[in-house]
Amino acid sequence: MARPQVKAELPARFATEPEALAFLQGCVGSTYTVEAVEKKPGKRSPAAPFTTSTLQQEASRKLGYGVDRTMRIAQGLYEQGSISYMRTDSVNLSEFAINAAVDAVTTNYGARYSKSRRFASKSKGAQEAHEAIRPTDFMVRTAGADRDAERLYDLIWKRTIASQMAEAELEKTVVNIAISGHANEKLVAQGEVILFDGFLKVYMEGRDDEEGDEQEGLLPEMRQGQQLQLQEMAATQRFDRASPRYTEASLVKKLEELGIGRPSTYAPTISTVQKRGYVVKESRDGVPRPYRVLTLASDAITDATATENVGAEKQKLFPTDIGMVVNDFLVEHFPIIVDFNFTANVEEEFDVIAEGKEDWRAMIKRFYTPFHQTIGTVKDTAEKATGARELGIDPASGRKIFSRIGRFGPMIQIGEVGDEEKPKFASLRKDQSIGTIELKDALDLFKLPRTLGERDGEVVSVGIGRFGPYVRFGATYASLQAEDDPLAIDLARAIELIDNKKAANQTRDLGEYQGEMLTVGRGRFGAIREGR
Repeated sequence: MARPQVKAELPARFATEPEALAFLQGCVGSTYTVEAVEKKPGKRSPAAPFTTSTLQQEASRKLGYGVDRTMRIAQGLYEQGSISYMRTDSVNLSEFAINAAVDAVTTNYGARYSKSRRFASKSKGAQEAHEAIRPTDFMVRTAGADRDAERLYDLIWKRTIASQMAEAELEKTVVNIAISGHANEKLVAQGEVILFDGFLKVYMEGRDDEEGDEQEGLLPEMRQGQQLQLQEMAATQRFDRASPRYTEASLVKKLEELGIGRPSTYAPTISTVQKRGYVVKESRDGVPRPYRVLTLASDAITDATATENVGAEKQKLFPTDIGMVVNDFLVEHFPIIVDFNFTANVEEEFDVIAEGKEDWRAMIKRFYTPFHQTIGTVKDTAEKATGARELGIDPASGRKIFSRIGRFGPMIQIGEVGDEEKPKFASLRKDQSIGTIELKDALDLFKLPRTLGERDGEVVSVGIGRFGPYVRFGATYASLQAEDDPLAIDLARAIELIDNKKAANQTRDLGEYQGEMLTVGRGRFGAIREGR
């Protein structure tokens, strides 16, 4: 009879490879016996209905919407009467909404799935002027002017309905497995089975954790004293990882936790820092890193090296050079204003004013007088923030080389303003930063613009401008692709890019209409159609 297959973990972690190897060696020839099987009943409760911030977070996780896009779509749903007001930090539902949800749950899933709930806001400064975000009519299953709106409405409907449904009933099984070769160590296997799905029939809340626990599965039936056969035991090398960068959703969550802003400010705050170039949202490739894996199977230990991708980020928020320079300037000169607790403290003072316990004029004067003095002092004494960093000496001229922020963004500067010879400047590439670029890479930038050759008597060159690397042929400019290196690109590739650009800009006659020729082509702002 085949023995059940179980995946178990050792509670302890080994600090070094020799410790892991010694443990595996002790397991050679060991027997594995089920020492205890414990089954625990459990329940899982649904999340509260949506507030502005939780809607933005969940729409990002499940639908891939940015916070600004989510709010624009929600605004449309609200204006057409499909959902309640979408700028709120309340999780409360009215009695009318709760009763309507009960009817909808009972009609769609049966009475056993229905359970009325009233949620309370955990946020200290929450304003309960509005309900949570909910459908205005729970019997309307689909709403929205387009597919994006339909998907967001569906998310709101499911979240609200699930909040008024019964808990999911679970049974969690924990199995302790004794190892004959290690009397003081146990292997632990955990499994979970859903006895009644409850609200899970409709909705499961997403999560931001990138390194979450593995999904627990169903364990085979086991009994105390049962003998198990080891198929494989692996000791895998792992490294500490830096905290993941923020997505728009996780940043909204953090802003809410810190009490920074209100529901109506999250989307414009995040979009503004991106529009002004302080932050970019993009995906970045990681770098390969080897790690060791020791494996015990058939009483033999093997040693292998595997590779993992480290540092890969998908649609995360990254500070730009300009953003870091501006942040450092504000932290140095306006520490009170950029303190995490500043907004929350001001909100508390506003609450005191609203209760009539303080005069608003006194509060404003207490803040503005020292703030105005600080502005004057900074304006008169602070130097212009450039984030300048000295990289070394230019071997050709003997002058100092700096990385800094200039009028058109991050750049490299050879020489100083007071020198007899004017400083030379070169823009950084998008994948370079003033904080990390090294001398060699900085000097390479001054090799541009670079002449690649000629075509039809016109010079073809490559350079880096305000909007990134480009190739130029007469009056035609074409941007380089991500795989093109401006220091390595050849004439053939440059001509290919230029020809593609010209082809994209060409016009085409569509035919005559009402005595005029219709032409289609591309203009400065995209595709155009005009009569001539």
